[in-house]
Order: sequence, then structure tokens, then C-alpha cells
Amino acid sequence: MKNKVTVFGSFVVDLMARTPHLPTAGETVRGSIFKQGAGGKGFNQGIAAHKAGADVAMITKIGTDTMADVALNAMNEVGLSSQYLFRSEVAATGTALIMVDERTGQNEIVIVPGACNTITDEDIAKVEDVIQDSEYLLLQLEVNQDANEKVAALAKKGGARVIVNTAPYQQVDDSFLNGCYLVTPNEVEAEQLTGVPVTDLESADRAAEVFFRKGVQNVLITLGSRGVYVNSEGRSEIIPAFRVSAIDTTGAGDAFNGGLLTALSEGKNIWEAARFANALAALSVQKMGTTPSMPLRSEIDAFLEAHT
Repeated sequence: MKNKVTVFGSFVVDLMARTPHLPTAGETVRGSIFKQGAGGKGFNQGIAAHKAGADVAMITKIGTDTMADVALNAMNEVGLSSQYLFRSEVAATGTALIMVDERTGQNEIVIVPGACNTITDEDIAKVEDVIQDSEYLLLQLEVNQDANEKVAALAKKGGARVIVNTAPYQQVDDSFLNGCYLVTPNEVEAEQLTGVPVTDLESADRAAEVFFRKGVQNVLITLGSRGVYVNSEGRSEIIPAFRVSAIDTTGAGDAFNGGLLTALSEGKNIWEAARFANALAALSVQKMGTTPSMPLRSEIDAFLEAHT
């Protein structure tokens, strides 16, 4: 029976500093807070989905260094199985250097993928059954793309619905997107992948048409504080974001994708799922960090009830 959702993606250790402003080239800025924690788009999304109530198989790759313990500790803390973690004897665990403007919540990030950029055919063979037995598979573009392509092909062959969060941007072959159930770029990534600047509903419709021609079944484009554009089965609209005071926007996109995955796995339609995901994003930006900011299901339900 297909009920498990699989997140295949990156793990990196987040090294985050909050500063009065983001530095310009050559500038040194004295920070106010430093934190180290579990991160990476794949891992963040897996944690978000798990805390929101999904039955998640989290697949990623770490090294054998002390940074790898950050992943294991984070999974143990929330009760997420580490059964599908690969280990590299050569590459170090990935890292991300994050600077957050404490006035605006905006951020700048440098990713060094490390071990999660070295996922091999042998690694994938060990989880082939997990991938093919999943109802949904969520991918990002933060691991080596050849591994993404092989995993997506396995999932499609097994009948899983493949969701691609096209972040961080890199050019991908149309064959990778062909047959995907859903893509979830932000407006910048949507423009990079389609050549269409996304500024309103009409331009988002044009970008969506490019994705449809590439073989994607449904299109969702996140628009930051404006909300999310959804195009499915001939209907398109922008679902407004919830208005909250942001402290740290670093994990908002990952919270959104994890929430979307959870809602879809529970049988919600794409419109209901987008609203549920908006709630996760709104809750996440009100806390510092990435995985620590992912809300519990009780928090999500309470938030949605308060904003009906």
C-alpha cells in the first residue's frame, strides 16, 4: 500500500549569523547572534513534512565527520528515522553559511553541498524499493543532478507522483521535468527556467504554459509575501499569503514545500494543500533558524483555525 512520502535531497549544517545589515563586497560586519543547526533544502523539507504529520522517508548523504552528528541528533530529536542516510568516507558533510539581516529578516546564503553532492548509483540501489513504493516523491536541485534524474525515473516507473522544488536554480533537461506531477519554483526560478518574468497572474500563466509544454502536470509558483500562484486542470489563481511579522525568512520555502507534501499525501487537493503550506511558511518565518522553525501539526491546525 502506497502511503509513505519520500524526500530525496540535501543535508547541510547551517552556520547562521544575524547582523545589523547584510555586508557589501569587502565589508566586515559585526554580528549579534550565531547558531549552528541542521539544514539543507531536502532535510528542511523532510523535517517540515514529518513535524506536520506526514509519514516521511528521508534520503540524504552525510560524511563521517563531527558535522554528521548534527543530522543524526536532529532526526532523533523529532523521531524521524535515519534508516536512509548514506555515508561518504571521502566527502565532508555539507555546510551552509547564512547571514540574516536582523531588521528585515532577509538573508544571503552560500551552500557547500559536500557529501550530498556525491550520491552514487550504489546508494540509489539501496533505496529503490522505498522510492518506488512511495505515493509522493519530493526533490530539490541541491544534490548531484544525475542522482535526481535516476531517482525521478524510478519514482515515475513505480507510479509515484514526483514534485520538484526547482531550488537552488540550475538548468535541467526537459526529460527530467517531463511526467512530473508538480513543480514549485519561486518567481525568480520560474523566470530562469521558462524565460518569462513572473510579476502578476497573466505572466505566471505564461510561465506555467512553458512548464506544461515540458510535460509538467501542475504548476505552483511561490511569490513571497504576495502568496502562491497555482495552475491546475485549467484553473489558475494567486492564493494570498498570511500576514505575519517575519523574523527570519531562511526556511520559509522549505516549510512551504514540506507542508505541501504533507497536505497532498493526506488527500487534500492542490488548492487546499497550497493554503496549508502557506500556513507552515507563515509560522516558520516567526522563528529563527530552519529546522527549529518548522511548526508542529498542532500549531498549524491552530493557526488555520484562527485564520479561517
